[in-house]
Amino acid sequence: MDNWKKCTIADIGTVVGGATPSTTNPNNYDGGQIAWITPKDLSNHKSRFISHGERNITEHGLKSCSTQLLPKNSILFTSRAPIGYVAIAANEVCTNQGFKSVIPNENTDYMFLYYLLLYNKDLIESMGSGTTFKEVSGKTMQQIPVQVPPFEEQKRISKILSSLDDKIELNAKINDNLEKQAQALFKNWFIDYAPFGGVMPDDWIEGKLGDFVEIKRGGSPRPIQEYLSDSGYRWLKISDVTSLNSPFILEIAEYIKETGLNKTVFLKAGSLVLSNSATPGIPKILDLDSCIHDGWLYFPQSKLTNEFLYLFFKEIRKDLVNLGNGSIFTNLKTEILKNFEITLPSQKILDDFQKIVESLFIQMLNIQREIQRLTTLRDTLLPKLMSGEMNVENIQI
Repeated sequence: MDNWKKCTIADIGTVVGGATPSTTNPNNYDGGQIAWITPKDLSNHKSRFISHGERNITEHGLKSCSTQLLPKNSILFTSRAPIGYVAIAANEVCTNQGFKSVIPNENTDYMFLYYLLLYNKDLIESMGSGTTFKEVSGKTMQQIPVQVPPFEEQKRISKILSSLDDKIELNAKINDNLEKQAQALFKNWFIDYAPFGGVMPDDWIEGKLGDFVEIKRGGSPRPIQEYLSDSGYRWLKISDVTSLNSPFILEIAEYIKETGLNKTVFLKAGSLVLSNSATPGIPKILDLDSCIHDGWLYFPQSKLTNEFLYLFFKEIRKDLVNLGNGSIFTNLKTEILKNFEITLPSQKILDDFQKIVESLFIQMLNIQREIQRLTTLRDTLLPKLMSGEMNVENIQI
């Protein structure tokens, strides 16, 4: 670390804020071709690079406010609650006022800068201020202290970390494609009836989901704060899955004490669950044992496989959400699901379908486990490399 220098973010790049063109003037947005990024666009964004957000703005919109066009490879950093989303501009973009982006200077490797901000995001957040919500000002962002090695060492460090992220992102794309294949196959067979001449076969049975599947609700020891723990039994929350793209749950953040076990529901790995509150209608398959609270439904007995039910719930989710009710959150009551109309194919059709989709789900699970392994390795190396604790020469990926 002898050749690393202590400096500030202002020494290694230019800090740039953003702004929002007036939303009441259609000339600022209609037909716009300029990518305009908001923190919401990064909230569930999994890739390091981002090319566009939900909305574009026009040249008129760009000139109407103080937002600036950021060059490709600028590092976007959300600077107001939530602070700390980081992404790389894949092309020219501009942002709203929720960002303090950094344009790297000629002596700063843009990928190293991305990982540097990722490494320092907790420090940056701690320096935010504000009573209603925390925000990091441009001046504060400029003065964030960092340590930076020479350019060539920056490149070596970022190459190691980015090689892991390359593999993670490629695997995520493969899994996304596999799930789309499975969902398309489900629609082709059971919505469009394509293998059956576009008409539902006469021998299929019409009924309600509750006729074929036992549906039960999880349970919660209360007050839950008295049962949360650093160890014990895993405690699955809705927040564990809201940004999870995979069908499988491999990580759960919280635990409850053993004393709460008789007031909840303990499920073994391989169980299917469905969220029924807050963000309802999300199906997931557990890859580990866990307790579930009363915001989850589970299916102890079923004539249908987990894979079929998972794809079925994905297909009908919009319908389920519309049927839910609740003044604060949408609640998917057990009775709604039990009474949901379904047509059950013949056992031969179900078996034929299962043979195809089961292999897709096995592939997805194996790939998701590899993603988890690579993510753990990256997260372990990140602080050691960015602090200079570990020499890049000692690492082989």
